[in-house]
Amino acid sequence: MAIPKAELHIHIEGTLEPELAFHLADRNGITLPHTDIQALRGAYSFTDLQSFLNLYYELMDVLRTEADFHDLAEAYLTRAAAQGVRHAEIFFDPQAHTGRGVSLDTVINGLASALDTSLERHNISTSLILCFLRDRPAQEAMDTLMAARPHLDRISAVGLDSAEVGNPPAKFTDVFAAAGDLGLRRVAHAGEEGPASYIWQALNLLGAERIDHGIRCLEDAELVSHLAATQIPLTVCPFSNVRLRPVNTLAEHPLPALMEAGLLVTVNSDDPSYFGGYVHDNYLGLQEHLGLDTEQLRTLARNSFTASFLTQERRQALLAEVDAYTF
Repeated sequence: MAIPKAELHIHIEGTLEPELAFHLADRNGITLPHTDIQALRGAYSFTDLQSFLNLYYELMDVLRTEADFHDLAEAYLTRAAAQGVRHAEIFFDPQAHTGRGVSLDTVINGLASALDTSLERHNISTSLILCFLRDRPAQEAMDTLMAARPHLDRISAVGLDSAEVGNPPAKFTDVFAAAGDLGLRRVAHAGEEGPASYIWQALNLLGAERIDHGIRCLEDAELVSHLAATQIPLTVCPFSNVRLRPVNTLAEHPLPALMEAGLLVTVNSDDPSYFGGYVHDNYLGLQEHLGLDTEQLRTLARNSFTASFLTQERRQALLAEVDAYTF
């Protein structure tokens, strides 16, 4: 059994496995531009973030109904449970769906129909993080936030994702301020392909409480000191970093340097169906290629709950499970 852990950087659309994509395409009368499952898997070869996003958005077209979003979430929860996940804070991209005619109600109701009973069925507590697409206009993000207000009982936070370079966090200052006024927590992708300055913007302008990715903080010693002092978490995604090329190989991943600098680092899977592994697969990869020992893996698991938006009571209960775990 895998060590108990939280997953804090997981895009539900990025859990769409080829088998489910073909099943949903058939159910919805959609013809995918790939001859079969093997051909689709062969397309999962990326040179950078944009080449991944092109396929990512193409496959999303199979998600049309509440049942589709339910099945997508249920498939993730089943895999996550086998990977030791006990809590998941799940990103979703409303604009990627509303922009192609799928209503926000359909997306949220479909996901919630699986997530609402995930604790009972999979022993996984969950929450949703509404992400804005940073390569779309800020006004569109604001409109999305306003449209989501009837669903705030199901949404714990807002985030910022999609193509990073050329789309600085500063663009979304007003949207994140509005989200904060609505009582939502705030996180943001920064410092994956974009520079360390984007991390500063996410912290100072967006009020981000967690930085998603954040590996380029190492280029700014002052930023590293700030992150260490404040213990603002980083949700690092090793397999993703290698597949999208910010890092050449897993053996060269900067995670040990981040840990040695005293940062609150967590390990996550990002878009696991595209990047070759779910969250515990990432743990095992780090153990194999970076030589992390069992106590370092335990620290990463503890960090995942510390960095979460859980209630203190459930956080302490899950930390106790990590401490009691025997490798």
